[in-house]
Amino acid sequence: MLLIAGLGNPDSKYLRNRHNIGFLTLDAIAEHWRLGPWKARFQGAACDGVIETAKGPRKVLLLKPGTYYNESGRAIGEAARYYDIPAERIVVFHDELDLAPGKFRLKLGGGHAGNNGLRSIMAHVAGDFRRGRIGIGHPGDKSRVTGYVLSDIPKADQGWAADLMDAISRSADLLATGEFDAFQTKVTHLAPAPGKEES
Repeated sequence: MLLIAGLGNPDSKYLRNRHNIGFLTLDAIAEHWRLGPWKARFQGAACDGVIETAKGPRKVLLLKPGTYYNESGRAIGEAARYYDIPAERIVVFHDELDLAPGKFRLKLGGGHAGNNGLRSIMAHVAGDFRRGRIGIGHPGDKSRVTGYVLSDIPKADQGWAADLMDAISRSADLLATGEFDAFQTKVTHLAPAPGKEES
């Protein structure tokens, strides 16, 4: 089984925040592959199901932690222990300040770079998990970061955000089969970062 988690905050007032783009990505995956319904499990909202891939059906569990962003590891760790899912079979989608808006990178392991959600996961999950880093850009000053990530995705960015979440959803079968490089390549092809032409 593959555990796909998204980072965000559960209250409705945070729904469209930049910080919730991980939650929004999971909603898109669930809708595209008709997974669900969502149920209260593992200190959050979870849904499971099967993704049909070129290599046959693959079971996946989607999880939106209800523990708030900075405590995400509690929920993800609980789900991983329950199903005995190793770290390398965990993918976490989250907003990334250090990438330009619309840029996407799938990365295995690494530090938390000040992201408290990742810090929490690292405290509750042993080993390297994959991070689906969704670039939101940086406000330019450290003092403005909190307000920036807790602001709604602006209208000017909603186009690339929708395109990128759609590309991730349509490519999730490659995640499910462990074809991580192919997943990265397909997502980048389907939703090139704003201002860049497809090659």
